[in-house]
Amino acid sequence: MRKAIAVARKEFRQIVRDRRTLMTLLFVPAFFLLLYGYALNFDIRHVRLGVDDRDHTAASRSIVSAFVNSGYFDLVAAVDEASTTALMNRNEVRAVVVLPRGLSRALLTGRRVPVQVLINGDNANTATTVVSYASTILQSESAKYRSDPDPSVSVHPLLTAEPRVWYNPQLRSALFLVPGLIAYIAMITAVVSTALSVAREKEMGTMEQVRMAPLDAGSFVVGKSIPYFVVSLVSALGIIIVAMALFQLPMRGSWTTLLLALSLFLVGALGLGLFISSISESQQVAFQLALLASFLPTLMLSGFIFPIASMPAALRAVTYAVPARYFLIALRGIVLKGAGVGTFWVELVALALYAALMLALAAVRLRRQWS
Repeated sequence: MRKAIAVARKEFRQIVRDRRTLMTLLFVPAFFLLLYGYALNFDIRHVRLGVDDRDHTAASRSIVSAFVNSGYFDLVAAVDEASTTALMNRNEVRAVVVLPRGLSRALLTGRRVPVQVLINGDNANTATTVVSYASTILQSESAKYRSDPDPSVSVHPLLTAEPRVWYNPQLRSALFLVPGLIAYIAMITAVVSTALSVAREKEMGTMEQVRMAPLDAGSFVVGKSIPYFVVSLVSALGIIIVAMALFQLPMRGSWTTLLLALSLFLVGALGLGLFISSISESQQVAFQLALLASFLPTLMLSGFIFPIASMPAALRAVTYAVPARYFLIALRGIVLKGAGVGTFWVELVALALYAALMLALAAVRLRRQWS
């Protein structure tokens, strides 16, 4: 451990001397947050549906069929009042349709029936779309019970949607975009900074001196990671605080849990950067590989922009290798839902395994170069 600390001390001094790199690591993430946080706005359409059918009649089953046959919803669970919160927290359902008792009798006697639609509001665009789809489907179902056969006659629909948006009642898109931007910015910052570190040693010729030192590859990897982990963690926490101040991002969960998830995510990103650096002979190549490995997967395959459920099966399989996929679930669960570790422990384990794998690959690669 003393050897790793010696390398870390050297790397801290190098970071302090290189003021441009330090300014980039600390202030560019905040700039990206401001730029993209105000400029981006995305539309997502796919919805995982749960149904709480309390009527159990032909009329209620017909409404459920209308939702499923619309092509906009995938029925994934039959729920009850007790299980709805847990399913929402785990993102197993994005919306729940509650069909009240007496629905069939009310429709047959011409009385209006409010149908409650519970919506996971951590994605404001999806929530808005769900409200629109639900209203349209229920209005279409109401037409089956029209007493006036003339469609030109305006009548009030018997079925009306009563949306209840959870976690984001105002449907603010910033609460969906900002967590994704935090993951996106933190991933790129961590990967690029470490990807350039070993490549810089090779270009400056100091790598040969490091090889001659009484230092093993594992200690070198750990020592290289520590300074960038500290800087990346400070930077990531900084943009989270900025997001809370500027975009009113809430913190409904535990800061300790957030630090755990963020640390695992950053360690994996730093490991990826070191692995890239170990296979690159120049900073230019390392920079290009770092952007390729972090930018596109985090932006396109993490669920930040496009819903994973709508992707082809081959791409869905690829997303399991993208750490931002797991971090986004944990981050949104912590800050928006106040969920505990028990809700997204699978994602934390996945982040830990990814971090261990990346650090191991970097150490193995450097050990081969050592010999």
